[in-house]
Amino acid sequence: METTFRTPDTSSVIVGVDGSESAQVAALWAAKEAVRRDRPLHIVFGADTDGRALYLSAETIERVRVNGRALLDQTAKTVSAEHPGLNVTTEFSRAGAVDSLHRAGGLHGTVVVGNRGLGGFNSLMLGSVGLGTAAIAMTPVIVVRGVEGAEETDTVLAAIRDEHDLLIARYAAKEAELHKASLRLLHVWNVLQSVGEVVSMLDGVDEIAGGHAEALRAVTDVVRGEFPDLEVKADAEKSISVARVLVEASRHADLLVMGGRRAPGSLGLAPNLGKATHSLLHHAHCPVLLIPRTGTDFGSRS
Repeated sequence: METTFRTPDTSSVIVGVDGSESAQVAALWAAKEAVRRDRPLHIVFGADTDGRALYLSAETIERVRVNGRALLDQTAKTVSAEHPGLNVTTEFSRAGAVDSLHRAGGLHGTVVVGNRGLGGFNSLMLGSVGLGTAAIAMTPVIVVRGVEGAEETDTVLAAIRDEHDLLIARYAAKEAELHKASLRLLHVWNVLQSVGEVVSMLDGVDEIAGGHAEALRAVTDVVRGEFPDLEVKADAEKSISVARVLVEASRHADLLVMGGRRAPGSLGLAPNLGKATHSLLHHAHCPVLLIPRTGTDFGSRS
């Protein structure tokens, strides 16, 4: 691997670039996030020349190297002009984009990608690199969506599945503090999944609804206790489509925080992501911060 300047800090914000407008938007957003967190920004270009060495001429590989380094330098200059005090490092990697971003993320970094790319060689479009990065990451991944021309809502939204999502809620609370925003905890439960297709048993539905509300209340109480100065709202809704409710709610948020569902019944290029997560990464109206439900408790306040 070739690097420019130095290797990233282990808690850096890492962003992938490929020359697309989406990646440029992601880089600028990532720079703001790095400033909020008081962390370095590490910009990565995954050339994938090693994986294609048998099919590329030496001249093509050299051209990719030159263009990749030029893109890194230009992106670094652009974000440094916007944030003069930000510590920016860059990396040209001969590996593919997913492996490069995963390695750069290390144990504690946060990886940022755009929501679409150039397509074809060196693509960083969601559905390939974006989904692949989100699916295998053991650290948080942010897919930047809906930020161009959007007005800030001063709200961070967290999708809470059950009481085990306290990690997600804590991470979202930290983001809300950094964004100087309020926090909305939203629990959506699928009534058909809960009681089957026979939904006429109203007593059973009411009992299930009470259980869902209690799970959300337990998470909310802990977050309010740990973040006493943060405005925290909590809502529980039932629907036949969890994704649809969350997509609509994302219209009124600056950031959506949710857990990566590593479970069967997943889709396509992202076999570790559940259907709701997959839908949000494609259709949310704000950036989506995906927190792995395995590994380090990134939301702890230690």
